[in-house]
Parts: sequence; C-alpha cells; structure tokens
Amino acid sequence: MFEAQDIREWRGHAVHGGDGSKIGELEAVYVDTITDQPFFATVKTGMLGRQRLVFVPLAGATVSPSRLNVAYDKKYVKDAPSIDTDGELPVGDEPAVFEHYGLPYETGAAGQRRLARR
Repeated sequence: MFEAQDIREWRGHAVHGGDGSKIGELEAVYVDTITDQPFFATVKTGMLGRQRLVFVPLAGATVSPSRLNVAYDKKYVKDAPSIDTDGELPVGDEPAVFEHYGLPYETGAAGQRRLARR
C-alpha cells in the first residue's frame, strides 16, 4: 500500500476501514480551506433508498489496487456525522465532524468555513 498522491482520482472506488471492512464508496473530497490540502472524504454508505454520506479524515489514508484504505474502523466511521447523498455540510455542522474524530476545529481565515468540497 502507498499514500494517495491525488485522492480525488479515487472517486467511485471502495473505501475500507482500518479493520479491513468495506465502509462504502468514495464520493467526494473536502479540502482544508486553511491549507488547501485534502482533509476529509465523504463515503457513500447504506442500501439503495437509504444511502447517506459519512465523513472520514484522510490523514493516514493509503491506496491499494482498486480501493482506498482509511485509518478508522468501519463502525467508528458509520457513527460519524453524515449528510444526505444530495446534501451539503452546513457550516454550523463542521465542528461536530471534527469533534467526532477528536480533531481540533477552527474556522478558516476571516471566519469562513473550514471545509470546501472539491
């Protein structure tokens, strides 16, 4: 396994947790507005008609043939804050995403949102 050079190229590929279990499919990449680096991904989970997008940090993510591996176990990711598959993360919900993973939260420069979908 190796670190992903451009994580955006892995959209649509399977995402597996640190425990090896399949979580879902990579849907989008969110960059940190402070550094402009990939920071979180959304993973499509659930059955048709009941799908949602859960957030997972990309720190420590690696790729192997046809899949992205994240550092967090499937159960932990599935308990993370989520949005509808056609939704957008409200700025007021950003702190909860960071808190779930024990990551410090601060707004971007000039107080704007911290995460931007790319």
